[in-house]
Amino acid sequence: MRLDEICRVEWTDLDLDRRMLLIRDRKDPRNKTGNDQRIPLFAATGFDAWALVTAQAKQLRRAKGWIFPYNSRSVGTALRRACDEVSIKDLHFHDLHHEGTSRLFEAGFAIEQVALVTGHKDWKMLRRYTHIRPKALHGLAAARAPGPFGNLAAE
Repeated sequence: MRLDEICRVEWTDLDLDRRMLLIRDRKDPRNKTGNDQRIPLFAATGFDAWALVTAQAKQLRRAKGWIFPYNSRSVGTALRRACDEVSIKDLHFHDLHHEGTSRLFEAGFAIEQVALVTGHKDWKMLRRYTHIRPKALHGLAAARAPGPFGNLAAE
């Protein structure tokens, strides 16, 4: 998600039963408002979005108002300062959007499934956010390949 989208999500936007989050007015170059979208919160890439939200509820000791009650510009500033402290050059919060998109593809999700999470409306834009690591293809290939004896193990 984009930083401003994260910082304006409210507890009332969370569907506890379905583990879904409503993102209001998601960025769209053609429409500025009314672009509400529900996204699933799950763990597929080594990061558990659902666990993050539930941890936030415990930390705040409340479940009303904003889930992440921070100014998006302050979060961006804090990230830049943290990067400076550990000598990471040229990393921006938006780069994490690219990273998350790429990891979803590496986890084996289809274009339509990744677009559901990222909010992209077409493949052309989604492709700009996708940077798959070549070594990740080994894992995908191994998951799809039959066992050493073909399909005999399934019989």
